[in-house]
Amino acid sequence: MPQPEPEHEPGPPASLLAQPEPAAPAEEPTARGGFFTRLKAGLSRSTAKLTDGLTGLFTKRKLDDAALEELEEALITADLGVAAAQRIVTAFRRTRFGKEVGDQEVREALAAEIATILEPVAKPLVLDGAKRPHVVLVVGVNGTGKTTTIAKLGQQFREQGKRVTFVAGDTFRAAAVEQLQIWGNRTGCAVVAPAKEGADAAGLAFDALKQAQAQGTEVLLVDTAGRLHNKAALMEELRKVVRVMRRLDETAPHSVLLVLDATTGQNATQQCKVFGEMVDVTGLVVTKLDGSAKGGIVVALAEEFGLPVHAVGVGEKAADLRPFSARDYARSLLGLG
Repeated sequence: MPQPEPEHEPGPPASLLAQPEPAAPAEEPTARGGFFTRLKAGLSRSTAKLTDGLTGLFTKRKLDDAALEELEEALITADLGVAAAQRIVTAFRRTRFGKEVGDQEVREALAAEIATILEPVAKPLVLDGAKRPHVVLVVGVNGTGKTTTIAKLGQQFREQGKRVTFVAGDTFRAAAVEQLQIWGNRTGCAVVAPAKEGADAAGLAFDALKQAQAQGTEVLLVDTAGRLHNKAALMEELRKVVRVMRRLDETAPHSVLLVLDATTGQNATQQCKVFGEMVDVTGLVVTKLDGSAKGGIVVALAEEFGLPVHAVGVGEKAADLRPFSARDYARSLLGLG
């Protein structure tokens, strides 16, 4: 009986840098207070966009129907989305309707309501210790910061003493491959790279997983393409990557992270829908919050999709990508300490 053809043609072996011993931390862990300060500073434009809409709206004014309508409009304009805005306004109507409220009181109340929306999705990325390696497939459109996010995660895992391998699966972008190789050298993470531009990403992922299993690697971070101009082709490529890895581990990938760029605002919602149709997204990482005026989109994503938000990024260093805290984010968004 004829054997089925392989998913990918065998080619030149992928380049795999020797796996070094765990590296010493490249930088001191950032204190929580320090990151909160940077998060608040990074969200300053988002804060201004949101609070400017509230200035003058609540200066010892009764919370009547007109005020609530203006509040809802301000929240939607600040990218919190219609559903989240309506939920917050409904809570205000229930607890404060007809009462005189001031600006500070409204900010505190808004932060509390936003934190309530965010708390169910504020979940750190947890590795399954029984999986070796724990495979993390990282997806998202080009330009969102996928490759940099992989590098930051890899550095953080290395600082925990874990053996980490990067897979340069965006084989059509030489810059992405080179970037991961540079980060691999810098952080002490092994790198599996394609032998040539445009190589089969699924075959590369298969080879990387096989080698990682043999070497006892603990974390395999797989970069992917993000060319949405041909959605059908990208969908098939991602599904093939998953299908081929499952020949070696039927539970892989163990995490699928969608990286979203906060500066795109409502476009992030559409990207979440599109990638949710392609692969089983298990969690989100939101990047480029520093300087974005659209930080409210995180609230809209939480309300609409309910996917775990594992981490947020406010800068270029590894320490600038940190686990997501609902309370810290909500208070930073409202400019509160």
